[in-house]
Amino acid sequence: MSTVGAVLSCGVYIPRLRLPRARIAAETAWANPPTRTAIPGARAICNWDEDALTLAVAAGRSCLAAAHGEAQGGAAHLDSLVLCSTTAPFADRDDAVVLATALDLPEDVATLNVASSLRAATGGLISAARHAAADRTLLVASDARQTRVGSAQELAYGDAAAAVLVGPADSAALATVLASQSIGSDFVDHYRMSGARFDYALEERWVRDEMLMKAVPRAAAKLLAAAGCAAESVHHLAIPVGAGQARRIAAVCGLTAAQCDERVLAQCGDAGAAMPLLLLSAALEAAKPGELIVLIGLGQGVDALLLRAEAAVGNGRRPLTAALARQFEETSYVRYLSHRGLVDADFGMRAERDQRTAHTVAYRKGGAITAFHGGRCERCATVQYPQSRVCVNPQCRATDTQVPYRLADSRGRVKSFTEDWQAYAPRPPYIYGNIEFTEGGNLLMEATDVEAGELRVDDAVRFVFRIKDDDRMRGFRRYFWKATKA
Repeated sequence: MSTVGAVLSCGVYIPRLRLPRARIAAETAWANPPTRTAIPGARAICNWDEDALTLAVAAGRSCLAAAHGEAQGGAAHLDSLVLCSTTAPFADRDDAVVLATALDLPEDVATLNVASSLRAATGGLISAARHAAADRTLLVASDARQTRVGSAQELAYGDAAAAVLVGPADSAALATVLASQSIGSDFVDHYRMSGARFDYALEERWVRDEMLMKAVPRAAAKLLAAAGCAAESVHHLAIPVGAGQARRIAAVCGLTAAQCDERVLAQCGDAGAAMPLLLLSAALEAAKPGELIVLIGLGQGVDALLLRAEAAVGNGRRPLTAALARQFEETSYVRYLSHRGLVDADFGMRAERDQRTAHTVAYRKGGAITAFHGGRCERCATVQYPQSRVCVNPQCRATDTQVPYRLADSRGRVKSFTEDWQAYAPRPPYIYGNIEFTEGGNLLMEATDVEAGELRVDDAVRFVFRIKDDDRMRGFRRYFWKATKA
């Protein structure tokens, strides 16, 4: 089916922590005999304060910054926001609305959650491209799937998010969506029942022979026929399977010139619903203007899209490469299990506290909490957090002169900090300090993605959207912004 629309920008976020697969294999060797050869690469894993929603916020911010500049952040014009995830934290709270608020989007931006399929992102991309003449859509795909200890998925999966801005084609477009083809099939290669924590996977040969080697070539053939495109003219194949399988599929499809990126699976892992957009980002980094890309989404059927790289692919921005390069090795397998709730560590009485949320206050202060709005005095330009009726500048002290000022896209520096080994923290020590914003103003806030001894006074910091805490008694999760090294 012909599709009209373009990918205007893309963003990628991969958690900083990486758990080497060799360490996983060594820790579970007592249950599963080790392989004779070393297991290469690492899987990206969430820090304790990351989940599919925080990953989505980071990817969305990256995408919007690429399209409209760091200073504008989430203020860019959008008509729609679509969140694609099989692991969004809330079953009955609009995750996409939380995402939109954290991105500081206007409340009239239409939001939609697409779930229950690893084809969520490709299906969302097809829909967004078809409506691109009338709507600009930010499509964000994010997953952080849990894996059973010792399972094959524990080695294969990874946590990540990616986002694309879809709209009408223009001179700044990265790629044009030329055509799409979808095949729905209740082919069960894996599944996860509602409320279950882990995927159940079927036998690999069954999946390879029936889905990968039959359904994918059929969808690709229909796609290319509809577009009037010869298979040998395709330069890139983006498909969420291993490199060896990708090459075999390319051969069966006649995509003899197509290149397949191997970095995502090797250095991040299978990121579920986010995989197609991660692989699309990889293809756009490698593509030259005019080259064709076939993008495949798998999950109870096949989505196939044909895209043409445009002139803007040579702008030098490489979001996937940058995200893969930003990494820190997780040295403790047990700590990883604790972060994911797979072991219940005893942190003592210091962890026994009620995390009840005052939802009335959270609603009224949503701009300050979720969008990270401070206040800026229109008389003296002083910035402060939180916004208040009276300006904190002692030379001003004007009343009712403050307007909301977004601090999430600002920068700051560490004025002072503490590494607290006595207070409870899921990843000790509890690091917090006094952060001075570039525009002025201070806030005592937590630091994240820094290890003991890593933070210094005067370090430059940026701000990230993270889990604040979990109310386990009532089953609710709170989010706020934290400082991390710039």
